[in-house]
Amino acid sequence: MQSEALAPLISKTTALVAQFERRCCVIEQQLQSLTQSLHGLAQQLPVVIKQSADGSLQTLPLQVLDRVREGLQHPVDDYQQRLRIASVEIKQGTHALTQQLQELQRTHQLLMWKVLGVTAGCLALLLAGAIWLSAHYAGVIRDNRQSAELMRAYSNADVMLCDGHLCASVDSKGKHYGNSGEYLPIKQR
Repeated sequence: MQSEALAPLISKTTALVAQFERRCCVIEQQLQSLTQSLHGLAQQLPVVIKQSADGSLQTLPLQVLDRVREGLQHPVDDYQQRLRIASVEIKQGTHALTQQLQELQRTHQLLMWKVLGVTAGCLALLLAGAIWLSAHYAGVIRDNRQSAELMRAYSNADVMLCDGHLCASVDSKGKHYGNSGEYLPIKQR
């Protein structure tokens, strides 16, 4: 999502740099042309000085310098203005890119906290489920242990069905149980 937003910014920055380079080339060509013109003027200067007989001999170098300054000043000013504009645009692009990177960091941290929260929640649910299952099956094992002891006692006892009723061979010499001593132990097989 953020890389899609960065692509136009990178494209604009590339176009800006390419435009800056083209403008620099144009200014360089203008400077070369002006340099050639200056060189040509410098070559013509001795001839003009020789032809000059009046008081213009002293004003001519100042006029040449003024013309050179005027010729160079406009391209240099234009170049400096373009550099300032390019600098401002690059600063704005860098600021926007920095903000997007900070937003990505915040999003990444939020995502990490969410993942940790979901993971902790899942672990808590698994732990609660394990505790509940352990308690449930501990009760089942306890119930089955009591049933197993009862079945073992039935299996070892000498009992049988007599006309649909349970009959047992009792040990009359054994210890009596119950409030009135009405229960006697059953003989082992």
